[in-house]
Amino acid sequence: MRKDIHPKDYRFVVFKDMSNDYAFLSKSTSKTKETIKWEDGKEYPLIKLEISHTSHPFYTGKMKLVDTAGRVDKFRSRYQKHIDKNKKTEE
Repeated sequence: MRKDIHPKDYRFVVFKDMSNDYAFLSKSTSKTKETIKWEDGKEYPLIKLEISHTSHPFYTGKMKLVDTAGRVDKFRSRYQKHIDKNKKTEE
């Protein structure tokens, strides 16, 4: 294995799932400007997540669609003519 390719500046960081406010403390090298006060009273850097194991359909067993910033609507409107075209050819 090659030496000195892994980062050495690991620190404790809070990851927060913004869809359901679930948060957990872990080590990371990710950079962030935001901070949050954790359960132990200390302040840690905050990394916001769009989805985690508590909101992902694979882990929850629910087919809940997390739509961030209208991405699903944007996709549907962009490809609606292709969807309509395929429906006509199937008939």
